[in-house]
Amino acid sequence: MEITLYSLGVILGCGVVTWLPRVIPFMLIRKINIPEVVLRFLSYVPLCILTALLVQNLLLVQEGQLPKINSEYWYASCPTVLAAILTKNLMWIVIVGIVSMSLVRYFA
Repeated sequence: MEITLYSLGVILGCGVVTWLPRVIPFMLIRKINIPEVVLRFLSYVPLCILTALLVQNLLLVQEGQLPKINSEYWYASCPTVLAAILTKNLMWIVIVGIVSMSLVRYFA
C-alpha cells in the first residue's frame, strides 16, 4: 500500500487536531491563578469519571426491565475496590483489577 501526500497530510492533520485541544488548556492555565475552590472542585472530576465508567460496566440495562448486575465485573471489582481503600495507590489498583478480571474470566 502506497501512502500519498494527501493521506499523509490527513493523518498529520488529524494528529494535530487531536493534540491541540489537549495541550492548549495546559499552556493557558499555567499563566492564570485559579482559586482554591475551583481547584478543589476539579480534583473530583477524575473520581466522577471513573465511577461513571465502573457503574456503566457493572449494570446490564435492557429496555423495559430493571438493571441487572453483571456478575463478571462485580466479582472483579470487589478486590479492586478493596485494594483502592487499603492502598490508595493507582498502580496497585490497576494491577489488582487486571489480575481479578483475568482470574474471573479464566475460572468462569
